[in-house]
Amino acid sequence: MAGQSRKWMILVATTWVQAFTGTNFDFSSYSATLKSVLGISQVQLNYLSVASDMGKAFGWCCGVSLMYLPLWVVMIMAAFLGLFGYGVQWLVIKQVITLPYFLVFLLCLVSGCSICWFNTVCFVLCIRNFPTNRALALSLTISFNGVSAAIYTLIANAINPDDDTLYLFLNALVPLLASSLALIPILRQAPLQLLSTDAINRDSFIFIILNVLAVITGLYLLLLNSLSSEALRARILLVGALILLLLPLCLPGIVCGRNWARRNIHTSFCLDGSTFSLFDPDDLELHKELIGSDQNNSLSVDSFCVTNTEGFIGKVMEKGRLTMLGEEHTARLLARRLDFWLYYVAYFCGGTIGLVYSNNLGQIAQSRGYYSQISTVVTLYSSFSFFGRLLSAAPDFLRDKVYFARSGWLAVALVPTPVAFFLLAASGSEAALLAGTGLIGLSSGFVFSAAVSITSELFGPNSASVNHNILITNIPIGSLLYGLLAALVYDSNVKSSIQENLLEEAMVCMGRECYLQTFICWGCISLLGLISSFLLFLRTRPAYDHYKRNRSRAQFS
Repeated sequence: MAGQSRKWMILVATTWVQAFTGTNFDFSSYSATLKSVLGISQVQLNYLSVASDMGKAFGWCCGVSLMYLPLWVVMIMAAFLGLFGYGVQWLVIKQVITLPYFLVFLLCLVSGCSICWFNTVCFVLCIRNFPTNRALALSLTISFNGVSAAIYTLIANAINPDDDTLYLFLNALVPLLASSLALIPILRQAPLQLLSTDAINRDSFIFIILNVLAVITGLYLLLLNSLSSEALRARILLVGALILLLLPLCLPGIVCGRNWARRNIHTSFCLDGSTFSLFDPDDLELHKELIGSDQNNSLSVDSFCVTNTEGFIGKVMEKGRLTMLGEEHTARLLARRLDFWLYYVAYFCGGTIGLVYSNNLGQIAQSRGYYSQISTVVTLYSSFSFFGRLLSAAPDFLRDKVYFARSGWLAVALVPTPVAFFLLAASGSEAALLAGTGLIGLSSGFVFSAAVSITSELFGPNSASVNHNILITNIPIGSLLYGLLAALVYDSNVKSSIQENLLEEAMVCMGRECYLQTFICWGCISLLGLISSFLLFLRTRPAYDHYKRNRSRAQFS
C-alpha cells in the first residue's frame, strides 16, 4: 500500500513542477520592458520569443539523457538551465550587465530548453507510474502548466506590483525551488505494481477528486487574480492558491484510509462491489501490452477491412489510412503517413498559433490602449489554457457513455480559434480582447494536452517520446513564421508621433491597425488547421470504431 501512496505523491509533485515551470506563458508580462531596455524592434523581439520556442526542438536531448542518467538528475539539470537562462536575462533587464542581442537570443534558447526538459520529465513520471490511467494523469498534470502565468502574477504582485522585471527573476528561481521539493517523492519512487480491478476503481475515484480540486484551483486563480493589484491582497490570494496546490497531499491518507475501511469496517455499503471505473479490465490488458518493452507483445486484433469509396476524394481518404490504434511507428514510417501530416498541420495551425498569440499579448494589449491590464489578459489566457488542458480528459471520463474518437475531439477543440481571431479583427473593444483571448487559450490548451495521448494512440505508445518531439518541431517553425508576420505588420504600422519620439529606443504602434491584418491572416490559417483536423478525424474514425468493437467484444465474451 505504501507503493500506491508514493505514486500519488509523485503525481502531486509532478503537478507542482508543471504549475511552476510554464515560464513561457508570462513572456508578454515583461516583453515590453525587455524591448525598451534592449532598444529593439518588434521583429527582433519576435526572434527572442522564437528562441524560447526553439528550445522545444531540442527535446530529444532530454530523452537521450534519460537513457543514461537518473530522472532526478535530468530534472535538476533542467532547473539550472532555467536558472542560468532567465537569471542572466534578469541582470540584463535590470541593466546590471549589458549583453549584445545575439547573446540574449542564446539565453532565451537555453530557457526554452529548460521548459521542454521539465515537460519531458513530467511525461515520463506519469507514464511510468500510471500505465493504465496514462491519459488521465497526463491531462491533469499538463493542465497545471497553464496556471503558471496566473501564479507568477500573484507572486510578482505580492512582492512589487509595479516591477515587471520581477518575472524574469521568478522564472529563474521558482522552478529550481519547486523541483527541489519534488525530489523527495521522486527519490522514494516505488517500483511499478500491476493493478487489480479494485485498485483501478480506487484510482478512478481519486482522479475525480483531483480534477474537482483542479477546477476549483483554476476558478480561484481566474476570478480572484484581478484583485491582486495591491501587494497585501496579492499575498493573501497567493496563500490561498498555495493551500489549494497543497490539498492533494491528503491523497495518500485517503488511499490508506479507504483501504483500511474496506478491510475493517462492515456496513450496509458494499465497498468491494463497486463497479465504477473509467477503465475496463480488458483496457488494462491493452495498456500492459502496448506499454511493455517488448514490441512483439502487441494487441491482437481482427483483420480490419475498409469499405471502398468511389471517386477521387474517396481514394484519397482511403489510401494509407491507419487500420488500428497503437501500432508502433518509426520516424521513417511516420514521415510517410498522410495521417501524421494532417495531424502536424492541425497542430501547426491550431495549437501553435495560439501560443504565438500569447507571446504577442503584451504588444496587442498595449496597441489597443490596455497597457495597464496586460497582466490581467495574460492571466486570462493562462487560466483558460488550464481549463482547456483539463478538458482534454473528457474522452476518458465519457468513454462509457459517449464514445467519440479523440481525433474528433481535437477537431471540436480547434473550432474556437478562428472564431476568436475574426472576432478580434472585427472589434477593438476590451470585451472582444478578453473573449478572444479566453477562446484561444481554451482551444490551444486542449491541443497541447491532448496531443500526447493522440500521438500515443495513433502512432504507438512505445514510440511516443520520439514521435511527439517530431510533432512539436512545428512550434519553433510556427513561432518564427507567425511571429514574423505579426512583427512585420506591427512595425509597418508604427507612425511618426509624439509618443514615438519619446520612445526612440523602441518604436510603439498604437491602434487597431497594428494587428488587424495579422488577426485576419491568423484566422484563415486556423481555418486550415480546423479543416486538416476534420480530415484526420474522417481518416482515423474507422480505426477508433474498430477498437471500440473489439473492446465491446472482449467485454461481453
